[in-house]
Amino acid sequence: MQATTFKRSLLAAALIAAVGVGYAKLGGDVIRPADAVAALAAPSAAPLANPAVGLPDFRAIVEHSGPAVVNISAVGASKTAYSGGDRDERVPELFRHFGIPMPDGGAPSRGMGSGFIVSADGLILTNAHVVSDADEVTVKLTDKREFKARVVGLDKLTDIAVLRIAAKNLPVVRLGSPGSAQVGEWVVAIGSPFGFENSVTAGIVSAKGRSLASDSYVPFIQTDVAVNPGNSGGPLINLNGEVIGINSQIYSRNGGYQGVSFAIPIDVAMNIQEQLLKNGKVSHGRLGVTIQEVSQSLAESFGLKNTAGALISSVEKGSPAAAAGLEAGDIILKLDATEIGSSAELPPLVAAIKPGTQIALQVWRKGGTRDIALSVGEIPTQAQAAASGGEADNPRLGLALRPLSPQEQQASGTAGGLLVENVSGPAAKAGIRRGDIVLSLNGQEVRDIAQLRALLDKSGRKVALLIERDDAKIFVPVDIG
Repeated sequence: MQATTFKRSLLAAALIAAVGVGYAKLGGDVIRPADAVAALAAPSAAPLANPAVGLPDFRAIVEHSGPAVVNISAVGASKTAYSGGDRDERVPELFRHFGIPMPDGGAPSRGMGSGFIVSADGLILTNAHVVSDADEVTVKLTDKREFKARVVGLDKLTDIAVLRIAAKNLPVVRLGSPGSAQVGEWVVAIGSPFGFENSVTAGIVSAKGRSLASDSYVPFIQTDVAVNPGNSGGPLINLNGEVIGINSQIYSRNGGYQGVSFAIPIDVAMNIQEQLLKNGKVSHGRLGVTIQEVSQSLAESFGLKNTAGALISSVEKGSPAAAAGLEAGDIILKLDATEIGSSAELPPLVAAIKPGTQIALQVWRKGGTRDIALSVGEIPTQAQAAASGGEADNPRLGLALRPLSPQEQQASGTAGGLLVENVSGPAAKAGIRRGDIVLSLNGQEVRDIAQLRALLDKSGRKVALLIERDDAKIFVPVDIG
């Protein structure tokens, strides 16, 4: 065999040498026979992927982790937070949570999702939108046993919920490090898409640290793993059999999987779990600034050499940022020792810091850097927002409202208006959403909460609210009884 190979090499070298002589006569450089043999013997560059390896085998991962993945069904009032997200088909592209809503006329709403067991004594992680506002939560194991679950706590800001069932010696998943995940590596999702329990799908990590418009406090893992309604709360697992994320959202035009899905990093979820178990609540850090990306043109105008950092466009009055002396136009380059590559990186970092913690910010201001010490504040919970915003002012409407800041007034182009911070009751039934701006009531312009209360006192059972949403204005009838 070796002799045959050697003869073939000599023949090839002779042919190349002959071609080289002819090429030289035409004015080209000569390829010497010795060079030809050396070129044939030289090793080629190592391939980036080994074609002999083939596709990964996920059977061992499924065998180990599958029994720890559970099916979750939740029953609640007719208005539930786990009912599948925004279904307005007029919006061309939407980030959607993907629990399964199962409305039944006037019956209570039912939702379905997934979860996974993290401790043998019955502790389970899932998405908050799967169980939010549920009156009854049932967990079904792969061995067909069913348990009524207690919601230990949930955090809507990160969409994490912790459940507990009365069981022992349960199978558990292994937890990994999302930070070590690499773009392009294989991952597996296990869940109950469309109610098909313990379905397994696979794909790759598409990107890391994604910030979504609706959830800027979570650095999502983007994948191309097929996830669909019912996958919410299920695990995202790497090839080591370790959970690195919780499948939470999809980016879709039709409500189903279209090649882009997002998972909450497991370290974010474990931080929420620890706080809920230890304190019974979750606290998130807050600066009190509005930020935007630094484009190339902005970087040049501010005298920066690159586009790194988060540009402060406004500072909330009375916020920790205002107290520390941060100003609009400052560009945050570092938080302690962590460099801020883009504006999307800052909110998750700040939210993960315990309120009251002293931090050091490096900012770019007027052509130079300066260090600013700051005591991190706390993002108010919905209950706190309602107490400070005005839910108690008019329970007939079911709205928590606050006046617009000067910056918000300028952005919306209105001199008055009240921002909806929380919504429930009649307003929720009418379709009003958090983030809407209430401009008038029954044709009377609304300037502050006291005026709105006075207008409500003079109103009948039904009122017409003029609201602004996404630069569009619409009258919404509200039956306040």
